[in-house]
Amino acid sequence: MSMSGKEVVQLHTQHIMQSWSKSGLPAIPVERAEGIYFWDYDGKQYADMSSLLVCSNLGHQLPEIVAAIKEQADKMCFMAPAYASEPKSKLARLLVEVAGADTYRRVFFTNGGAESNENAIKMARMVTGRTKVFSCYRSYHGATLGASNASGDWRRFAAEIGGANGFVKFMNPHMYQDGYTRGVDDAECTRKALEALDLQMRYEGADNIACVIMESIVGANGVILPPDGYMEGVRALCDKYGILMICDEVMAGFGRTGKMFAWQNYDIKPDIITFAKGVTCGYVPLGGCIVNDRVASYFEENVLQCGLTYSGHTLACAAGCASVQYYLDHDICAHVQEMGQILSAFLDRMVEKHKCVGEARCIGLFAALEIVRDKEKRIPMQAYGEHGPEMPAILAELKKRGFSTFGRENNINVCPPLIITAEQLEQWLPVLDEVLTWADGAFCR
Repeated sequence: MSMSGKEVVQLHTQHIMQSWSKSGLPAIPVERAEGIYFWDYDGKQYADMSSLLVCSNLGHQLPEIVAAIKEQADKMCFMAPAYASEPKSKLARLLVEVAGADTYRRVFFTNGGAESNENAIKMARMVTGRTKVFSCYRSYHGATLGASNASGDWRRFAAEIGGANGFVKFMNPHMYQDGYTRGVDDAECTRKALEALDLQMRYEGADNIACVIMESIVGANGVILPPDGYMEGVRALCDKYGILMICDEVMAGFGRTGKMFAWQNYDIKPDIITFAKGVTCGYVPLGGCIVNDRVASYFEENVLQCGLTYSGHTLACAAGCASVQYYLDHDICAHVQEMGQILSAFLDRMVEKHKCVGEARCIGLFAALEIVRDKEKRIPMQAYGEHGPEMPAILAELKKRGFSTFGRENNINVCPPLIITAEQLEQWLPVLDEVLTWADGAFCR
């Protein structure tokens, strides 16, 4: 017998340990989801304007993915990693092809993004024989021990207590917060950031560094777009010192930026690509690492000291095949580029209109607004490491009006499902405009 929404919330409050939160807090009980929407038990509709955690790229209950899961479940739900299965073999081939079969050869499957980054780091250390891992302060790579230590934001702190060794942070550029103007100061911002990184690598001993792991575009920390030439410059430093470059595509991959992978927006090729989220759109947990010829060849001669019970999970790979094929068959990247123009133009208008919006950053359907208290002085609504009532109040007001999204620090992320239509954008983006107007009066000088 089905439970009521009240019963669901009661059990959740009593028994669930909530991620990144204190236990015992109530949550909205969700009864069903379809397309870009989900509904609570009272029938209230919410537009999923963040693709949940930027994972529901193809929306909810897409028939093609659901059918693939059902068909595979009738045949075989799971087979151990040492055995070959049709979904796993097919998905590996698809992923190598969309990444570029001229460069990439093999895939190691995991259960999600954190494990993907964890195992990529292990591979880099094995291939290079080096120990140090460089990563950005403005980043998030997952919640396992290695992935947490690679992360730059506050969610790494618990893992640092007696945590992993050899992790070194560097400050990646954030043009708006660093005082630059995008499209004007890119060259200067890039030059300074790369000079600082090069010097830090030499101080740490460049021949001790196994890898640099970076989000191709920083996601949860505010969709931070790198200045022109920066990613190419990091790639050049990696080549200079024999360091592997790992691009974390967990959030930015699978059409989110209008390219299958976000690194394809730059003139680079990473050595290892980590992925999760959009590979199955969250229908079944799955992640992995796509590796180039250098890494693949090493593990043809040496044992890969990585393993997971559910590596290449049969049901998950079936969902992955259906998802990746749907991206290709329906040219989702082209649709994202078209819808991205609508979203970008709207967000630019919000910068001009609202006192509380300092900057809009948008590539494809991957976007964030920088919310400020003082626009002229670029004072954030909520400074890093500080907590206040303003940003939670803004996000709560959005959700109250049926616009579901998330933010961190002083950002509001806008990352709707990639299947969203122009009509749906035109229906729901005005809700964001209304809430920003409210925030102007409530919180700005």
